[in-house]
Amino acid sequence: MQISDPYIDRQGFLNKLPASFKFTFAIAAIVAAVALPRTCWRGYAVIATLLIGLLVSSRLPIWLIFKRVLIFEPFVLVAAMLSIMQPHGGTVFLSLILKGTISLLAMVTLVASTRFLDLLNLLRRLRLPGILVTNISLMYRYLFLLLFEAERMGRARSSRVFKRERWRIWHSNATVIGHLFVRTSKRAERIYAAMCARGWKV
Repeated sequence: MQISDPYIDRQGFLNKLPASFKFTFAIAAIVAAVALPRTCWRGYAVIATLLIGLLVSSRLPIWLIFKRVLIFEPFVLVAAMLSIMQPHGGTVFLSLILKGTISLLAMVTLVASTRFLDLLNLLRRLRLPGILVTNISLMYRYLFLLLFEAERMGRARSSRVFKRERWRIWHSNATVIGHLFVRTSKRAERIYAAMCARGWKV
């Protein structure tokens, strides 16, 4: 499993724009997609074409952006499937898929073209509660550490298990998750104690 920063440094058009402008544009694209009538297919096509055009002009890898969108697409599908049984369910289902996919594309494009530190600074300028911004910053910082720890534990577990029965794989994964939870809790306590020792206050 490869763990990398979602930011893609291509020095393209979007990368050079201020974070505030890109954030405003992404929110505007999402609001426009959500506000469009269900059967306004041309409107969806215009917004999607505009976003894809920005990706191309910024030299961002479209295949990678779409791959990231597909990771979250099942959540959109589950939400859209709830509307199939109502009147005109097919139209509502398709419109929800388009609205959700365009919204995901806008946010993935924002994250791929903006450094996370710039996003944090933008949230501070928007007067979000400081504790919320701090939690987001810590979560992002230690997410990579958590994934690396899970990968390392899984690799160590696999090296000790030679049989590949499905139930053994499930049991192995459950064991790794349990140990990871324990290690994460202990690490969080140590980090919190170290922060308090250095004068950090809620």
